[in-house]
Amino acid sequence: MDALNERQSIREYKSDDLTRQQLSNLLWAGWGINRQADMKRTAPSSRNMQEIDVYVALRSGLYLYDAVNNSLKQIHNRDIRKITGTQDFVGNAPVNLLYVADMAKLGKKEGDQITDSDLLSSWANSAFISQNIYLYCASEGLGSVVRGLVPRDKLAPEMELRPNQVIILGQTVGVPVK
Repeated sequence: MDALNERQSIREYKSDDLTRQQLSNLLWAGWGINRQADMKRTAPSSRNMQEIDVYVALRSGLYLYDAVNNSLKQIHNRDIRKITGTQDFVGNAPVNLLYVADMAKLGKKEGDQITDSDLLSSWANSAFISQNIYLYCASEGLGSVVRGLVPRDKLAPEMELRPNQVIILGQTVGVPVK
């Protein structure tokens, strides 16, 4: 109840990095595996397709969250935080999460057309994950805001995404300026 009461969107962050434990807990809360026996997640996934990949843009580079090992796999070492959104604060915030629908997990091959109806479940699944992040942040005194304004055409090549991977949402996380 306290986390629900404290949940809010924050757009001003200190530049302080999150601790490794905070980042680990944040990612597990959002999209971690909480039922090992059947690889179920902390957030629901329509038809249990688990097509959402969580990318993490940090000062040290871009990473992909590996839920099985609750770890990060580095994609590259470039700081792309400034281009993860259109608002000024994204470049200074320590963490920008990017929710990407891997349409190959839904049977879409490279070159297949991807329609809005193909993405309906991915939009909902990203919302479930982002709400878990919000609640974790509220419980830990961190701030967060979900962003739909993501420069997808510019960002996808920087993230080295395939054509059948679609950026759904961005979410900024950090220590709020109080």
